[in-house]
Amino acid sequence: MAELAALEDPKARAVNERHGDDHGVNLGRLRALAKRLKTQQELARRLWDTSDTAARLLALLICRPKAFERDELDAMVREARAPKVLDWLVNHVVKKSPHAEELRLAWSADPDPVVASAGWALTADRVVKRPEGLDLGGLLDVIEAEMKDAPERLQWAMNTCLARIGIEHAGLRARAVGIGERLEVLKDYPTSPGCTSPFAPVWIAEMVRRAAAAG
Repeated sequence: MAELAALEDPKARAVNERHGDDHGVNLGRLRALAKRLKTQQELARRLWDTSDTAARLLALLICRPKAFERDELDAMVREARAPKVLDWLVNHVVKKSPHAEELRLAWSADPDPVVASAGWALTADRVVKRPEGLDLGGLLDVIEAEMKDAPERLQWAMNTCLARIGIEHAGLRARAVGIGERLEVLKDYPTSPGCTSPFAPVWIAEMVRRAAAAG
């Protein structure tokens, strides 16, 4: 904790706080510290229990993802209010867990929109990697009905799922683009030069274009 405190950078905190993350540690330095510590599951649990955002991010880098029980991961996602902590928890830990599919199904229908966003993030990942058995048309039905009025984090996760369906599944591409055009979610999202807009029709078109160019 003393080492993390020594890495505190006011400029990094200002940038992070604009994204809802209450820590001031440069992520490159955090990763360097994690690389030095290597995998330490018990230390990871102790760091998580501090409730400190930087400590939790470090915990997620040095933990052993498959060592967490289902209920432990469920409790962690409900405690992970900082966006970066939730993002790393889902991507670095839950996706590698044997409980990922069970949690995806449970979380996607959770009344807490932050928990539901974690479920939709797992669904978007499965759309790309293991779409067999998913009702993609049914997912589009839910997105069409609920994404427009969903809270921000849940809306973002649903939009990612919409784009992934359109990018990966040519037979549903026109419908995915049509839903994006009608709902206009993230249409005006500020996008840096050289970056792809998260607005689903633009995102889908660009990724399909890149795939075609790559051969």
